[in-house]
Amino acid sequence: MINAAARNSAEGGGPPPALPGFEHVRRYWDKTRGKYVAKILPGEYYVTAHDELVTTVLGSCVAACIRDRIFGIGGMNHFMLPARGHDGSQDRHGVDAATRYGVHAMEHLINDILKHGGRRDNLEVKVFGGGQILAQMTDIGAQNIAFVREFLATERLRLVSEDLGDVYPRKVIYEPRTGRAQRKRLRSLHNDTIFRREVAYLRELERQPVAGDVELF
Repeated sequence: MINAAARNSAEGGGPPPALPGFEHVRRYWDKTRGKYVAKILPGEYYVTAHDELVTTVLGSCVAACIRDRIFGIGGMNHFMLPARGHDGSQDRHGVDAATRYGVHAMEHLINDILKHGGRRDNLEVKVFGGGQILAQMTDIGAQNIAFVREFLATERLRLVSEDLGDVYPRKVIYEPRTGRAQRKRLRSLHNDTIFRREVAYLRELERQPVAGDVELF
């Protein structure tokens, strides 16, 4: 068994310091890849300026992997749109609650990349998820896909690749320093766990809607 001192040496002396606001995100050492990995859950995002990875598991949710391709600062989010209001209510800009939540999820990631030295003109994007993993969530994945595609087109952000839709969950591992992303299809036995996690997240969204105006780029 490897002792603590040897493990610390193998892991390069411990994880790189997290950027302010991201200290709560769990990180672990991946001995196969030789890097620290930040694991994000539904509703979370992570930005790094260091040589580390970001990972998540997606069902109906969508993850955007965004980085400054010149400076290597970037990160990933993991979000789902809440159900659209039954009354069709919109804010003063004509934006409904579901779209407003999606805009906030994307803006938080982008703004933190820019705040830590990235430039908007250098941004490149890869998007994943939106799978129809269970019949009960037929429309949610499609809604998430439609939103993220429309957002990127409206904001004129450079989409370099996507892996969206279909019927399987995905594990995504992203390396902001290089822009490399790995996607692994997961077997159906994982569906129930992912489904329960996303339903709990969706219920939380319904209880805590995003407030305030939308600040579009």
